[in-house]
Amino acid sequence: MTGLGDEPFIAAVKPLVDAMGGEMLPPDQAGPDDVVLAWEGADVVAVRLPQLADSLDHILAAMERRCGKPLAELDRKAKQEVVRILEARGAFSVRHGVETVAGALGVSRFTVYNYLNREKGV
Repeated sequence: MTGLGDEPFIAAVKPLVDAMGGEMLPPDQAGPDDVVLAWEGADVVAVRLPQLADSLDHILAAMERRCGKPLAELDRKAKQEVVRILEARGAFSVRHGVETVAGALGVSRFTVYNYLNREKGV
């Protein structure tokens, strides 16, 4: 984020960009897939969004930080809650999402599918 200054707008959007796993760049370095944010008529910052697979890893890491320990160390009920949250965030629409989540939780793919089916009342 070098060269962006300490503008209040940048400080305000930084937590959101960080939570998404994005990267902030000067607007003149924006690529065709970057999102340029303007404030009061002037381009202030460009945001480079992560690839979906990278987003899932970022979400899992954030959940671990929130829980204060590796997701694999959670009890069954807490793991089910993690799967519910990830389902709501679209984690399982990402290619290999179930495998990635299963690895992070220290369970099998079958177990993740069971948690998903339990959530849907199947």
